[in-house]
Amino acid sequence: MSGTNPYQQHLDRNPANYVPLTPLSFLARTARVFPDRPSVIHGARTFTWKQTDARCRQLASALSKRGIGVGDTVAFLAHNTPDMYEAHFGVPMTGAVLNALNTRLDAEAIAFMLNHGEAKFLFADREFSPVVKAVLEKLGRPITVIDLDDSEYTGPGDTHGEMDYEAFIATGDADYVWSLPADEWDAIALNYTSGTTGNPKGVVYHHRGAYLTAMSNAVDWAMEPHPVLLSNVPLFHCNAWCFPWTIAMVAGTFVCQRKVSAKVVYDAIADHKVAYINGAPIVLGLILNAKEEEKRTFSHTVNVMTAAAPPPASVLAGMAKQGFQVTHVYGLTETYGPSVVCAWKDEWDALDMEEQSRMKARQGVPYTVQEDLMVADAATMQPVPWDGETMGEVFCRGNQVMKGYLKNPAASDEAFAGGWFHTGDLGVMHPDGYIQLKDRSKDIIISGGENISSIEVEGVLFRHPAVALCAVIAKPDEKWGETPCAYVELKPGVEVTEDEIKQFCKDHLASFKCPRDVRFVELPKTSTGKIQKFILRKMLQEEMDVPL
Repeated sequence: MSGTNPYQQHLDRNPANYVPLTPLSFLARTARVFPDRPSVIHGARTFTWKQTDARCRQLASALSKRGIGVGDTVAFLAHNTPDMYEAHFGVPMTGAVLNALNTRLDAEAIAFMLNHGEAKFLFADREFSPVVKAVLEKLGRPITVIDLDDSEYTGPGDTHGEMDYEAFIATGDADYVWSLPADEWDAIALNYTSGTTGNPKGVVYHHRGAYLTAMSNAVDWAMEPHPVLLSNVPLFHCNAWCFPWTIAMVAGTFVCQRKVSAKVVYDAIADHKVAYINGAPIVLGLILNAKEEEKRTFSHTVNVMTAAAPPPASVLAGMAKQGFQVTHVYGLTETYGPSVVCAWKDEWDALDMEEQSRMKARQGVPYTVQEDLMVADAATMQPVPWDGETMGEVFCRGNQVMKGYLKNPAASDEAFAGGWFHTGDLGVMHPDGYIQLKDRSKDIIISGGENISSIEVEGVLFRHPAVALCAVIAKPDEKWGETPCAYVELKPGVEVTEDEIKQFCKDHLASFKCPRDVRFVELPKTSTGKIQKFILRKMLQEEMDVPL
């Protein structure tokens, strides 16, 4: 017998049988097949897919004329607006990488990201004029600024750019012919982590991962044809979990909003027939606690995808009563957003609400396109028993894992050690193969869907002249899910008020990272002087009479 494999003989890739996967192809197809269907809605403005495709090509053309191409970075600082949506296609059409910036960050953090990612363009909403001014002073290098002057924004703010967005894309060609990436492994987006122990890390997404995640969003959420989505996930957060590309794939409609509120949610449902909403658990609270004058009536079921803290039974029951069906997911910036879903089984419908809540509290099983998921011993990487009790670290691998951390090979190697992505989260594996998180190994606090590093907050507290020792833990919060709670041990003979500590934090941190509660105590320590956070958690648990 010959050792030659007949299936490798003259059966090579060629342009007729292979093209790199890219979510840009979703826009091209939808603009061709459904040109007149609504693509993006923002206030009084509604765009069609034909128009969105043309505007994305104009953006790409205008950037290309200014020298932007493969390997370049283009940054956007904006809310969920049409221009920000268009950036998800227009920027990568040039071969460049989109860096969507967190609008909650201070100038120092944004300047670091722009310099680290070597952004050549910054498109910035006028609302963020003060922080942009400070950023430009800190950058220490030239950068081209284009203003985003949203018609829905009527507040204060100066302009710092050479022109506004509409004037800029007007310099581009609506018939611009973009090319597929040379390799589907090419970078499409750059997103930064919250920076747990120092500067944030730059997470790099590739075209293949974005394409497959976008597809899996639709499959794992069982989205109907032409869905209307209100994304309460910011477009800067994991590219809104890749839903801009999902909506293009399914020829749906992306409803924009500058700020999240109960009125915005109910108006979108009633006025635009929104049937899909994604967001942090805070969105569930907004819906349930809306004032009567904010609510609107509707007759269709609204599907809600939420991550982070699992919804309690009372919330699930209240949501169902008001016409909302909740799906629980889990993921990280490094996994393109959700890559694990609590896939619902029909037989669970017969369970009472408390038992249904217990099922939905679990993070679940891999997304359709995520290859594998395991809970294993962090040192040996041997899977733990599927008993729902033995804790281990959560690991995953597959097409929904980032390329790596930009300019940080040591961190990338550490994250991928052993051929799996190390999430740093601790959990258990249930007998039916569903995982459930139990703790966070790095003490990350998840507030309103945003990650807050306790180490970062502690670092600021330690800088206060009155503080001898401190520890920051997560405090359950009905609105935000969790908020930072600071325990502070003062230096002998020194006095300071809670308000003074809070103000010091506000002077040195983004507002959402600041402790809402400050307690002055003698901190519990081990014999070697290590602060025992588990005792603080127990103290808080007893004080609040809730499990932590």
